[in-house]
Amino acid sequence: MTLQKEAILVVEDDGPQRMTLVGFLKKRGYRVFEAQSAAQATAVCEAHPIDLMLTDLRLGGPDGIALTADVRERQPELQTIVITAYGTVNDAVRAMRSGAYDFLTKPIDLDHLDALVEKALEKAALSRENSSLREVVKATGAFSGLIGQSPAIQTIIDLAARIAPSKASVFIQGESGTGKEVLARAIHLASTRKQHPFITVNCAALPETLIESELFGHEQGAFTGAIAQKKGRFELASEGTIFLDEVGEIPLTIQVKLLNVLQSGQFERIGGTKTLETDTRIIAATNRDIQEQLAEGAFREDLYYRLNVVPFTLPPLRERAEDIPLLARRFLEEQADINGSDVRDIDPEVMALLQAYPFPGNIRELKNWIERAVVLALGKQLTREDFPDLLFHPAAPQHLQSLMERCGLDEEVAALEISLIKKALAKNNGNQSAAARDLKITERGIRYKIKKYNL
Repeated sequence: MTLQKEAILVVEDDGPQRMTLVGFLKKRGYRVFEAQSAAQATAVCEAHPIDLMLTDLRLGGPDGIALTADVRERQPELQTIVITAYGTVNDAVRAMRSGAYDFLTKPIDLDHLDALVEKALEKAALSRENSSLREVVKATGAFSGLIGQSPAIQTIIDLAARIAPSKASVFIQGESGTGKEVLARAIHLASTRKQHPFITVNCAALPETLIESELFGHEQGAFTGAIAQKKGRFELASEGTIFLDEVGEIPLTIQVKLLNVLQSGQFERIGGTKTLETDTRIIAATNRDIQEQLAEGAFREDLYYRLNVVPFTLPPLRERAEDIPLLARRFLEEQADINGSDVRDIDPEVMALLQAYPFPGNIRELKNWIERAVVLALGKQLTREDFPDLLFHPAAPQHLQSLMERCGLDEEVAALEISLIKKALAKNNGNQSAAARDLKITERGIRYKIKKYNL
């Protein structure tokens, strides 16, 4: 069985010129259709799958550029080459803006046309393959956790679907609670590694003395307390994906070893002499200003560029308020099922106030509020009585807006953190470990914030 060649449509109102092009392309083995007007060309495209369209600029009606824009809106994978005897720079620019692959002037050099057609068909094939792959990936439900119809989220989903099957490292930036781990897990589930482990490492939650052991493992007796051999996260994640959350917290000494793994795929356990190999995709994330860390020398540039092959920036919830109703209803459905609740609706007034609230804790905060409300709800609809007073205080939206205008959300959050840390330290007579436990953060986390705020 022979493979069917690509389909090319020739649109030309000059009969002899059209016959010449059709005959040349047929001799090259292509399936060729022909049309003498934009209307006929549109009809052919609707009736047959076309890979490439060669169209004259002037067609005695809608011109070739208008035709290009029309057919590519319907079939984005279709490539077009615009041909004219009266070529100008302006025409060429218009053609390319309409989505044309290239622009040719008459008389046509057939050898040049032959090479151009081959390249355009290669692009059409690649475009179809990518489009098909994106649809397959989306159909798997891998991205069902990324909820939203805002342009920002849809752009992120589309890019994630495109790069998921590759081996490229991914770097995700975004405030706490914006869904960095959800995105990382979705990329893993949409990849060819989905049958293998997805290993998460919260770098901020690990003491500096344990990070190396957690990542790379250790041999028995490597240090005090190493009573048995331990496999590291990279070993456990082999053939799968490792998600390094808060990667900016990794000490510089460990960053060197991490860079080596990225470059060579090799590492050694602490206290070991055997070189181990791992085929692991790395997805890293941070809520810190990575550019500031690079400028301060707190994060290695070479490591950053190795990690930042495909960058993502997740927007805070306050910048995608149109997605709040979708998120709130999804969380309501989930929590109602989990808790066996009959609550199935949210009061419209509540929804409007949720959309007006800035959510410094982002999606995580919204989810916590909905979970709390479902548990406390007495009726089948969530009302203002089921939410914190802050949301419904008459002056709350204006107060929050004036705060943000006056000093910015980051400054307000910092002031709150400073106040809470001072109170926890005072309560525990300056004991940082005890204060960290009260605040439900790690010792390393409180040390970092004490240094950050110069407390």
